[in-house]
Amino acid sequence: MKREYNITVFSENHIGLLARITLIFTRRKINIESLTVSESAIAGIFKFTIVVLCTEDTARKVTAQIEKVIDVLKAFYLTNEEMIYQEIALYKVPTEALYDSDQVENIVRNSGARILEITREYTVIEKTGHKEETQALFNELNQFKVMQFIRSGRVAITRDPIERISEFLRERDAFLEAVD
Repeated sequence: MKREYNITVFSENHIGLLARITLIFTRRKINIESLTVSESAIAGIFKFTIVVLCTEDTARKVTAQIEKVIDVLKAFYLTNEEMIYQEIALYKVPTEALYDSDQVENIVRNSGARILEITREYTVIEKTGHKEETQALFNELNQFKVMQFIRSGRVAITRDPIERISEFLRERDAFLEAVD
C-alpha cells in the first residue's frame, strides 16, 4: 500500500550529492513530493528531508540504495507518525481586499496565520502547518484573487528521543579510533 514516507539522509556538504540522490528516485520513477536540505544539529553534517509516496518496500530499498552513495553517512525512512513536521506558505493578496471588509483579517486570525508585510498594492501572509492546512488557507484566500503563492518543502524531526544519526556517528567514531 502506498503512503507518505520521509526519507532522511545525513551527509557532509559535497557538490553534486543532491543530483546523485535525486537520480536514484528518477531511475525508480518515484516522484519527490517535497525536498528540503539544511545543516543539522551536528557540525558539518547536512540533513536532506525527502517526502515520497510509495510502498514501505520501495522506501526501504531506496533508502538502502541512497546509503551506498559515497558521500552519504546514513539514511533512514520514517512514516509521518514517526515525525514532527511543518511547511511554511506565503500568500500575496491585493491590499484592497483588507480594506473592503474584515473578512481577510478574520481568515488570517482563524487559520493561525500572520501578516508579514503590507504595501499599497499587496499584503503578504505567512502560514506554517501541514500541506492540507496551507492549501486550505490558499483556497479561502483565493476568493480575493491570490497574486502569488509558495509553499516550502517539509522540515521535520523525529519523535524518537534518541537521534539515530548521533548514535551512528558515535559508533563510527569509536570504530575508527579502535582501528587506529
